[in-house]
Amino acid sequence: MQVHKSVMLDRCITLLTPAIERNSNPIVIDATLGLGGHSKAILEKFPQVKIVGLDRDQSAMKIAKENLQEFAERITIIHAVYDELPSVLDSLGFKKVDGILFDLGVSSLQLDEAERGFSYSHLAPLDMRMDQSDPLSAAVVLNTYTKGELVRVLRNYGEEKFASRIADNIIKARASGLLNNTKDLAELVKSSIPAATRRTGGNPAKRTFQALRIEVNNELKVLETAIPAALDRLSVGGRMVVMSFQSLEDRIVKRFFADASESKSPRGLPVEMAEFAAKYNLVFRGSESASDEEIESNSRAQSVKLRAIERIAA
Repeated sequence: MQVHKSVMLDRCITLLTPAIERNSNPIVIDATLGLGGHSKAILEKFPQVKIVGLDRDQSAMKIAKENLQEFAERITIIHAVYDELPSVLDSLGFKKVDGILFDLGVSSLQLDEAERGFSYSHLAPLDMRMDQSDPLSAAVVLNTYTKGELVRVLRNYGEEKFASRIADNIIKARASGLLNNTKDLAELVKSSIPAATRRTGGNPAKRTFQALRIEVNNELKVLETAIPAALDRLSVGGRMVVMSFQSLEDRIVKRFFADASESKSPRGLPVEMAEFAAKYNLVFRGSESASDEEIESNSRAQSVKLRAIERIAA
């Protein structure tokens, strides 16, 4: 069994508990199963719950099945990206569910396995695919995208101020056969950024690696589809909990949650009209972060932003 620390585990379970306990046969969706840490805790605490676990990473799914084998009768594990959630539920005959959990971004397994190419700290191929059956890898992006396309990726997904300079150097390096692995890319980014800027903000390659990962896995476009689709499948009283690990993801979640929990009644009406009333309610305002104690014991928790929403009307 492979052990890892699930981020904000107790808080996620606390937030989902009211939605699970109100139903005698609750269904929970773990939209990003990973190694199965959150699902295992839910299955242990609630003997009546059934879970549908989705993941695009078949390596993670294999480990999750081992970690959750004692609960095999109560969990269905499916190879799918979370924007496929509606079709997965339809195939299983579930119209509505009681809880949905999203743990976004790169998983512990993907970061820990150096050969996957997600980390700028290890020498590895330029891969970054969450689903290794997908054709688009970081190497394909770096070796085939035009300068304009590279600048778009770095600016939009990495918020990189030196995107143009980095893109120029990528074009030069690939033409010279000098861009072959993660170390080459990290050094290229470092040399593209002025020394004064490199002194603050952590590793200068972080933004470029994030941008490439998002592009390779289509993460933000998938999330834009997945969040409203998931909200639609919540039953009344059901809850959705989302953990984001970078600002671009969190902004998308925040926007959809704010819109869903806002009344659409025309201004100036003396009473709320039922047909315009919000169907969802924020469980708490804003986002929550991990405690200092958790961050100390689990560095991945440092950047997490957690949001939760409940469906209050059909």
